[in-house]
Amino acid sequence: MYYIKEKTENIIIINKSKFITTLIPVYNQEQAIEELKKIKSLYNDATHNCYAYIIGDNSEIQKCSDDGEPQKTAGFPMLDALKKKNMTNVLAVVTRYFGGILLGASGLIRAYSTSVIEACDKATLYQKALLLQFDLAIDYKEYNQINKLSYLNIKDAVFNKDVVLNIEIDIKDKERLLKDLNNILKENITINFNTTYSLKKIL
Repeated sequence: MYYIKEKTENIIIINKSKFITTLIPVYNQEQAIEELKKIKSLYNDATHNCYAYIIGDNSEIQKCSDDGEPQKTAGFPMLDALKKKNMTNVLAVVTRYFGGILLGASGLIRAYSTSVIEACDKATLYQKALLLQFDLAIDYKEYNQINKLSYLNIKDAVFNKDVVLNIEIDIKDKERLLKDLNNILKENITINFNTTYSLKKIL
């Protein structure tokens, strides 16, 4: 599944109608409703503010609305576009300013679907990663070596007589870490890992 952290906007013009797509990260229905209210207030002179949202790591919550467009020509294709892009925890609102030319049902479906797809392509995407955190007490010489391990995320460091580090790694680097630490510290050590989740940017 893909997630976003930042609001993303995309604009397309089709037969003089202006379609403004806003993607917003949301984590529950209440937040989705509040964000939708803000968009409707911002574009209160628009012809339509159609929306779709998917919430949950397994896409448990899904909802869409045509907001006055012919049935299933706006909200449903928007929701389908989010599914095709494997998105979740996202609200998509497509604001339409009617340009005076009717698009027909098939034209509307393409317009709303394309609007969301282009916005998803424009957005910075993230995936949920399983991370491991742990504390490590070492001396200064060992710190200089450990600090060169590029896959480590040293979240905190306390420098006293020894150095105490709080480190975070991707779970896939666990065996690599243990091997490197054994080589640096010249001993087999036991580490108590805490498991956490984070969103990692898709490069």
